[in-house]
Amino acid sequence: MELWYNKNSAPTFDIKTSKSILHHFIFGNYKGHTLNVYQGCQHRCGYCYATYEWSPEFYDKIYAKNNAPELLENEIKNWRSGTIDPVMISSATDAYQPAELKYELTRKCIKVLQKYNIPYYVFTKSTLISRDLELHERYKSNCFIVWSITTHDESIRRCIEPGTPPASAMFKTIKNFGNRGIRTAVNIDPIIPLITDSLENIDMIITSCKTAGVKNVYGAFLRIRFDIWQRMKSIFKLLSKESDLLIQHYKKLYNFTEPIRYNYNLNIDKNYEARFLRIVDKKVRENGMSIGFPGLEGISYDKRTKFKNVDKNQLALTDYI
Repeated sequence: MELWYNKNSAPTFDIKTSKSILHHFIFGNYKGHTLNVYQGCQHRCGYCYATYEWSPEFYDKIYAKNNAPELLENEIKNWRSGTIDPVMISSATDAYQPAELKYELTRKCIKVLQKYNIPYYVFTKSTLISRDLELHERYKSNCFIVWSITTHDESIRRCIEPGTPPASAMFKTIKNFGNRGIRTAVNIDPIIPLITDSLENIDMIITSCKTAGVKNVYGAFLRIRFDIWQRMKSIFKLLSKESDLLIQHYKKLYNFTEPIRYNYNLNIDKNYEARFLRIVDKKVRENGMSIGFPGLEGISYDKRTKFKNVDKNQLALTDYI
């Protein structure tokens, strides 16, 4: 069976130099900047949205942007008048994948953001973030950590995201962060139809969130693109002897026929999605948590004045939550 990654060897690491590091984004009601210090990801999630044609070796070759910390500081210092919105670490890879053990680029960039009092939030699937627990703790009024968790079922996890830690390990990490007063959230994303959208799986994740002290939970269904669909068919074969039947169900749920147009995104049937997300919403609220993530505000910057280290009069992320 052809997999989407080389199962016989770990990814290789390489260095690259970037020309820019902060990039603006708007997604729904959220806006901010993204910071990706690595290209490629060792977590090897089959459903990953970041695997475009510009990164054909995404799963097997990890590039470390070795000038990221210096570049970040220079971009902040030379910022034009206006607002520096909260920074999302990371949007197209995982900031705490194993490469971080070697290069420590995420840690260095976070120190830069803290130096200039810029709010940030981290999206990760890793437990390696525990190394920086004290770093995030000292900035807990101005940061937000989000773990992406898809399933509590180990047999499923090993097939769909073989490079990630078990959910049980991630929830231990989440609880440690919450115990230190750091804001934590869980993103159940993607919810994979007929694989991770069982009520049992959702119940286990939400119960674990409550036990770990999570305040915010969100869920979203898998979107399909040409390359993602090819990997999903491999996943079906790994998980089921009736993979052909799963393929037919997906064609109905996502209303498509093959081949999928290149770079064309498919969303699941809206009624199917709405019914299930109502259940998720109800269970989250019943357990005393909130659906979605709070909006974060950036800091205003006048070009005529220089940035200072943390200013006691500067509004913090907590002022907006």
